[in-house]
Amino acid sequence: MIIGNKAEVGNPFGTSRTIDRMRILIQQPGRRATSLDVDPQRRPTRVRTAEDDRDVYLDWDQALDDEGRLRHCLVCGKGIYKRKAFPQVTGFVVVLAFALALVGLLGFADDIPLLIGMTVVLLIDVGILLFAGTHLECYGCHASYRSIPIAPWHRPWDRNEAARHADDRGEA
Repeated sequence: MIIGNKAEVGNPFGTSRTIDRMRILIQQPGRRATSLDVDPQRRPTRVRTAEDDRDVYLDWDQALDDEGRLRHCLVCGKGIYKRKAFPQVTGFVVVLAFALALVGLLGFADDIPLLIGMTVVLLIDVGILLFAGTHLECYGCHASYRSIPIAPWHRPWDRNEAARHADDRGEA
């Protein structure tokens, strides 16, 4: 259902989510990722990037299902998969957790401050895992789609699907 310039997207729990912008991150070999903010209701076929002032062509043909969720990549038309978006601090927290566990296992410190520190790091790590957002990514061009609803039929990365899309790239 369209309300004004926003789409109301239903979900299986009976509530709806309004989408007015979709963020697309386009990966380019040897360059920084290009970010595009696109209005899915207007469905622009050509978008100009701000970073390098070039045109990106989007193929909206059968790209969205009836509930406004993405079916395939708008940039190259290949399949998409869902992926967790971990913040950059995740690597630091994991290394810190291993370091504290190693200190505890080797017996260098077995006092209360170490246990408190390990508990805090564990809680931070669990919080990161629970609150990390999910986005869609393309098998072909690795474009990333954020701030959009994800259909329940989207699956995590699959080796067979990735190989199929790699074969499609080789034939072209």
